[in-house]
Amino acid sequence: MWTEQKLYNLLTEPSGALVEDMKRIKGDILVLGAGGKMGPTLCVLAKRALEKAGSSSRIIAVSRFSGAQERRFLKENGVDIIQADLLDAAQRAGLPQVENVIYMAGRKFETVNQEWETWAMNASLSGFIAEQYKESRIVVFSSGNVYPLCSVQAAGCSEEVPPQPIGEYAMSCLARERAFEFAANRYGTRVLIYRLSFAVDLRYGVLYDIANRVFTGQPVSVRNACFNCIWQGDANEIALRALHHASSPATTINVTGPEIISVKKTAQRFGKMFGKEPIFDGEECSDAYLSDATKSIQTFGYPSVPAGTLIDWQGQWILDGGPALGKPTHFEERGGSY
Repeated sequence: MWTEQKLYNLLTEPSGALVEDMKRIKGDILVLGAGGKMGPTLCVLAKRALEKAGSSSRIIAVSRFSGAQERRFLKENGVDIIQADLLDAAQRAGLPQVENVIYMAGRKFETVNQEWETWAMNASLSGFIAEQYKESRIVVFSSGNVYPLCSVQAAGCSEEVPPQPIGEYAMSCLARERAFEFAANRYGTRVLIYRLSFAVDLRYGVLYDIANRVFTGQPVSVRNACFNCIWQGDANEIALRALHHASSPATTINVTGPEIISVKKTAQRFGKMFGKEPIFDGEECSDAYLSDATKSIQTFGYPSVPAGTLIDWQGQWILDGGPALGKPTHFEERGGSY
């Protein structure tokens, strides 16, 4: 039986490899934009890894923290909290200088008709932070959306594929990357661009979206015929371990699972678990947003949870009545409108 506590325990249990890497971390780790879907468990995972490593370094989580649940979860697990609006210059100026930064701040959904806010958050703010923390090591969260659509018969876009962002959200993500690349080249800031494609934690993600639609009898779009995804615990581990791989000039790494997963076959598998026949919408296209995670796997190893296990977990979560975050991925979107 799945519970949120069981989920939290899995997401925040550090691997031996992470603990070993945390032994080599010097100084505190500042997590900017820590109040989102991944931030709270990343912070607690980091804290537990540091404790097991025998380190006294602090994890400092910065966000507006609009929800009390996230603040309570972090405080109960020994994470320091700074409640701040990063778009406010005075509040930014009051943040501590640290050796290590995980930059997770960003905006995706509700971009349409509020493009100005997305650009402010993803582009303008990135320039300010890159300047403020030019002496730090920085892992910068970005998105696989900066790549073009690629053939579903291929392995996905590698880091060598030139970005071709579709839509203003993806464009603003590339602007974020360029701001930190500027700091890496101008100041020698050590930067790693972390291009993530679909982290999942059972309460949200592409697998949740597909499973929930099958379970509730809603149509599942198959226009984007395939996708990649990765267990959020693995994605967070990679982000923390990536601090040791930040460099000047900046380096880029794709973070996702190795499997190219069929939307239709995944829905059919959920259908068997639920005893329901999936309803499909649209025709499968010959291309999709796909990333090649070979470089990540060579650097950090295979994700600990394969896609088949994630699908089984997700189906059981739905059957057990597990809660949802109410944050759909819009995995079916092909035109960049979020």
